[in-house]
This record gives sequence, structure tokens and C-alpha cells, in this order.
Amino acid sequence: MSDVLPHLLDALIVLGAAASSLLWFRASRSRVRRVSRFEALDHADYNRLVTTMNRTQILNSHAALMTGLTAALASVRLLLGEVT
Repeated sequence: MSDVLPHLLDALIVLGAAASSLLWFRASRSRVRRVSRFEALDHADYNRLVTTMNRTQILNSHAALMTGLTAALASVRLLLGEVT
């Protein structure tokens, strides 16, 4: 059983890093449409801009949470290696 825990933590760290990378990539793919100063904006334009920014912020927060979780798992793994 003591051999399983380090391998399980290693696998979780790799999966967490991969999930974090995927979330950061998805967040970076969301583009906000450029707006010209000569362009007249209506409510639909504002709605699209705000929706895009909100979705990007949500994806960024998920990626940051996954990165933090992966860092915590890595620190537990390092501590476990020091103890045993």
C-alpha cells in the first residue's frame, strides 16, 4: 500500500498539469472582437463582448484552480518522499 500512494500522487500531478494546460489553452482561444472608434455599438455588441470576457475569466479561474491543486499535490508528493 505504501508503494501505491506515491504512484497515485504522481499520476494525479500529471493529470492535473495536463488539465491545467488544456484549460489555459481554451481560455487563450477566446478572442474579443476588435472595435473601431468609428463603429457604433449596440446592445448586442456589448452583450457579445461581456459574454466573451466572462467566459474567458471563468476558464482562467478554472485553470488557476487546477494549477494550484496540482502544486499542492506536488508539494504533498515531495513531503511524502522526504518522510519515507
